[in-house]
Order: sequence, then structure tokens, then C-alpha cells
Amino acid sequence: MSRIRVLFICTHNSARSQMAEGILNHLYGDRFEAYSAGTHPTRVNPLAIKALKEIGIDISHHRSTSVEEFKGSVFDVVVTVCDDAMKNCPFFPGKKVFHRSFPDPSESNDIEVFRSVRDSIIEWIKDFFGSGKFDL
Repeated sequence: MSRIRVLFICTHNSARSQMAEGILNHLYGDRFEAYSAGTHPTRVNPLAIKALKEIGIDISHHRSTSVEEFKGSVFDVVVTVCDDAMKNCPFFPGKKVFHRSFPDPSESNDIEVFRSVRDSIIEWIKDFFGSGKFDL
């Protein structure tokens, strides 16, 4: 059985979408294959890497990826995780498109802010993808 392909999109692909990708692959990688991209990619924020490393998820090998790199790819699920990305996201053919906005931790240099967003993403992913109710 093939895994469900998920693309998380954010503006800079530096924190929220990177964390969502890492968390979904870590928790439910047997059922989902997650990727992330940005409408204006920059770099993976070191505090996002640190916040996930604290809970045993390593995204230090990730790089900030442009949505342009995924043109022509087909995803089962596309999720924008910030309002700006929702407004500026190019169309991706997919069975389902969702929006779930999270605060941008990159506006702070405080690890506590990253932890809070990380925990919110974990809670949402467990509820949305891990409930067993997810249906394409």
C-alpha cells in the first residue's frame, strides 16, 4: 500500500512547514510521506531544528525548498500553514487542500516560542492525521 503524499507550504519554509514535515514523517511515516516548501524560501531556522531535536526528531538535514521545485508533482494532500502562503500559493493538483495557520515563531529568537508552535503542530497533526478518521 502506498503512503499518502502530503505537502506543507509556508512562506519561507524555515520553521512551521519544516516542523510539520518532520513531525508527520516521525509520527506517521508508515502511512504518510511528508514534504515542505515555501513561496519565498530562505533557510531552515536553527531554533526549529533545536525544538524538534529536543523531542527526538532530526530535521538538521532539511533544506528550505521552493514550491517551484515541486511543480508537476502530485500530492494527495496540500496544507498551507500560514495565511500568506495560502494567499500566494500556486495551485497543486491534489485530492485535498487544507489551511491551518500557526503563528510564525521566526519572528522571535526565543526557543519557548518555537516550542509552543511545535507543540501546537504536534497536537494538530495527531488530531488531523493520526485520529484514524483521515479519509481521502
